[in-house]
Amino acid sequence: MFSSDTAQKEMLDAALRMAVIAEYREGNNANHIERMRGYAQALARGLGLTNREVQIIATACQLHDIGKVGIPEALLLKTGDFTPKEWEIIKRHTIVGADLLKGSVSPFLQAGEAVCLTHHERWDGSGYPNALRGEDIPLGGRICAVADVFDALTTPRLYKKEISVEDARRLIVDAGGNLFDPKIVEIFNEVFDEILKVRKTRS
Repeated sequence: MFSSDTAQKEMLDAALRMAVIAEYREGNNANHIERMRGYAQALARGLGLTNREVQIIATACQLHDIGKVGIPEALLLKTGDFTPKEWEIIKRHTIVGADLLKGSVSPFLQAGEAVCLTHHERWDGSGYPNALRGEDIPLGGRICAVADVFDALTTPRLYKKEISVEDARRLIVDAGGNLFDPKIVEIFNEVFDEILKVRKTRS
């Protein structure tokens, strides 16, 4: 009979592989998944969450883009600007991801559902898909938003070049209280050395 620890390890392994599947269609960038986990851990620990809460949120953040499996590959690999219609299709990855994880009894996948749905919501209500604002956005979604934007800014993508880590840091700090939860941005600034360590070791 399997122990609860064994079952949890197997579930976490399965969650990671699900996340990698989503990234595979965009170039198999498993390092992005690992950086997301590391950034989320640093932010969650900085907020004083328990080890269990840190693990749940970090795992959920690895799953943030799993809904991209439902987006046409031609859009995922497009290098030019999206048309308004294409952009509406891209934004649906939040809903698709939440639908894929909906109804799970696992707290990890329940958190993943929330993160999938809300990691593009913004503190001031300007995000999508539901224009949530402030603490109406689940904590995991708020943490993931900062982690995901930092990683997107500092790594090259098909549609853009990267910027320096200091420029990315400045943009995120300046957006605290507008796009991002100001408390999480404060923690991001405090643990920035740890963030850089994650980026260096998981690139």
